[in-house]
Amino acid sequence: MAEDFIIGTYTNKDSQGIYRVTLNDGKLERPRLAVKLQKPSYLQVGTNHLIYTIKKGPDGQKGVAIYKLAGDDPERAELVAEQLFASPSPAYIGLDEQRHLLFAANYHGSRVDVFDLGPDNDRLGRTDLVAHTGETGPAPEQDIPHVHYADLTPDGRLVTCDLGQDLVTVYDILSDGKLAEVSRYQEEPGFGPRHLAFHPNGQYAYILGELSSELDVVKYDSTTDRFTRIQKVKTIPASWTAHNGAGAIRISRDGKFIYTSNRGENTIAVFTVNPDFTVDHIQSISSEGDFPRDFNFSHDEKYLLAANQNSENLTLYQRSPETGKLTLLQKNVSCPEPICVQRY
Repeated sequence: MAEDFIIGTYTNKDSQGIYRVTLNDGKLERPRLAVKLQKPSYLQVGTNHLIYTIKKGPDGQKGVAIYKLAGDDPERAELVAEQLFASPSPAYIGLDEQRHLLFAANYHGSRVDVFDLGPDNDRLGRTDLVAHTGETGPAPEQDIPHVHYADLTPDGRLVTCDLGQDLVTVYDILSDGKLAEVSRYQEEPGFGPRHLAFHPNGQYAYILGELSSELDVVKYDSTTDRFTRIQKVKTIPASWTAHNGAGAIRISRDGKFIYTSNRGENTIAVFTVNPDFTVDHIQSISSEGDFPRDFNFSHDEKYLLAANQNSENLTLYQRSPETGKLTLLQKNVSCPEPICVQRY
C-alpha cells in the first residue's frame, strides 16, 4: 500500500517549499513540490491532514502557518491561516489538537509561543509568549538560551528543551492557553538538549543531547512533573573524535527500540530498550549522505525514511520489528535541503 511523507526544507538554495514523497511497495518515488513557500523548516501533519508549518513571509517576517494540500498541484495549495512576526524563525512546532493549541519553540528568539487553533484547528491566534532567560552553557552554540523543542508530555503538560541553557522545563497548560512552569531538569554543562521522546508507558523519557552526542534516560514522575536520571549513553562510538551533532530521536510504537541520527558520523544509531528501560546500542548504520537532520517511520513501522540535509538526499531502510535493526533499501533519492520528515 502506498503512503506519503511530507518533507520540510530550508529553501536556501534550490528548494521551493514543502515536498511530498510516496513510499510504494518498499520504494520511494521522486519527491514533488506540495506547497510553495519559504523556510518550512519544521512541520506537523494534523489528523485533518492540515499541515502546520514554520514559514517566512515575503516581507521577511517569520512565524507559523496552516496549509491544506490540493493533490500534487502546489499552485492550488491553500493557505488556511498564518501568524508572522518581526522576529527570528521558530525551530520546532508541537501540536495539541484536543485542546486546539500549537506550540512554537523559537531557537534564536529564546522563547516559546502558544497559539489558539480554534474549534476546528484551522485558526491561529497567539495566547502566550514565554521567554527563556538566565545562565547558559559553556559551548560556543550556547551563547544565549536556545529553545529547540516544545511538545506534549503523555499526561498533557508541555515540555521544552533549551539547548543553550542545558535545561528541560515542564509547564502546565492553563485553560486560557497560557503556560505555568512547574519543574526544571538541569543537564550537565554542554549537553545541549535538542529533542526528547517519551516511552509509550509515559513513565520514562529519552533526552537527546545535540552538543554532547548523548542519550539521557530519565524516569518521569507525573505526580511531581519531574525527571530523574537512570542512565546516560553515547550515540557515537568512543573512537569518533571529529565533530558530531545528534539530530533527531524516535521511539518505536511498542517501546522496544530507540533511534537517533548523528550529523557528523552520518549514521542512524539504534538502541534496544531493556526491561528496566535503560538502553543498549545495537547498531549504527550509514545515512548514505551528509548531515542526517531528521527521519521517521512509515505508518506500519516496517520502513524508516532519513533526510540528509547537506547532501540533499533521502535514504530508505527496511526495519525489523523483531530486532529493531535497519537494512538499507534505497539511497540517493534527490530532495532539495530536506530537514524534517513527517507522515502524511
